Amino acid sequence: MKTISPSLTLLALAINAFAIGSTEFISVGLMPMIVNTFNISLSQAGLTVSLYALGVTVGAPLLTILTGTWNRKTLMISIMGLFILGNLLSAFAPTFLLLLVGRVLASLAHGIFMSISTVIAADVVRPEKRASAIALMFTGLTVATVIGVPLGTFIGQHSNWHMSFVFIVVIGLIGLIATSILVPKGLPITGKINLSGLARIFTNKSILMSLFITAFGYGGTFAAYTYLTPILEGTFRFSASTVVIILVVYGVMVAIGNSLGGHLANKNILPALQKMFAALALSLLFLFISASLASQALGLIATLLLGLFAFMNVPGLQLYVVQLAEKFTPKDITLVSAFNIAAFNVGITLGSFVGGQISKGSSVVFTPLGGIIIILLAMFLIRLAQKDQASKL
Repeated sequence: MKTISPSLTLLALAINAFAIGSTEFISVGLMPMIVNTFNISLSQAGLTVSLYALGVTVGAPLLTILTGTWNRKTLMISIMGLFILGNLLSAFAPTFLLLLVGRVLASLAHGIFMSISTVIAADVVRPEKRASAIALMFTGLTVATVIGVPLGTFIGQHSNWHMSFVFIVVIGLIGLIATSILVPKGLPITGKINLSGLARIFTNKSILMSLFITAFGYGGTFAAYTYLTPILEGTFRFSASTVVIILVVYGVMVAIGNSLGGHLANKNILPALQKMFAALALSLLFLFISASLASQALGLIATLLLGLFAFMNVPGLQLYVVQLAEKFTPKDITLVSAFNIAAFNVGITLGSFVGGQISKGSSVVFTPLGGIIIILLAMFLIRLAQKDQASKL
């Protein structure tokens, strides 16, 4: 039997990650169109982001536990099948409710994909190449931010938003085919997950605090990012075609920020995260000031700065929780990772909800201020974690 090259397996995972990364934030670019189609408010349209994040939050740990005994290849094929089904429903949803149902189905696939694909990427290469393999798999998510979301927005603007979801379905089908051909059958199976691990995780103060840091630190961005397209079009008066270009450049800034964030977090994680969050809070403040002045030039600079700092913290947050799991609950690393993925999406839900309430009560101009408050909570928790570490030395 011919052995499948690890590089090809990682390529299949990256294609799936591209599809999943594209659908996560696609509704950010499509929000004005969704509002017009269903005659709903902007805050209601924000549910396409917040409910998706909630689905990932539930799906990551729950489905990881329920599918522990499944063959990994069979599981990955099932995940992409569910992903395609959810996006098909979203593409042809006749009502806003069915659009939300489609988003939730796709989000369940997203949650477990992130839990399982990281383990697969690590399993198909030699131990000394595991970090590089995981980074390559995550390249699909970065490329989705740079290309997938802007391209999906462009398709929606030049046809309709339904076709944007059809585009994602096509990418999902390519990922499904790649998975069926390029993912090996005999990958290690996690096995039945011991639920006593839940008690070990949630009674550990350090791990629990790290999950809250992830939720607040990552989620603060989404108070403003969820409504970025309405801000760019409605407040800064950029044309729809210009917004697509801005989103592409925004994605490039995200890719740069991710790379810098990984490098900075290699040395001393908590101080590095504290600086990243401070820079993110300042970029949100600059966005608020620019929006208040309705200055296109300042708005463009503020948006690109937000892209640079928005997700810079992700590598550090992931590495920090894994290190804590290795130290305190080595039997539960996979489950801790799943809960950290859930925490990322609790943050998205929280941030987009706060932004929705602010836009509903006043204006999208004030959404960055809600994000700043959330990020300050993360900075406060990091300070507590640093004091806790110092007391144990």
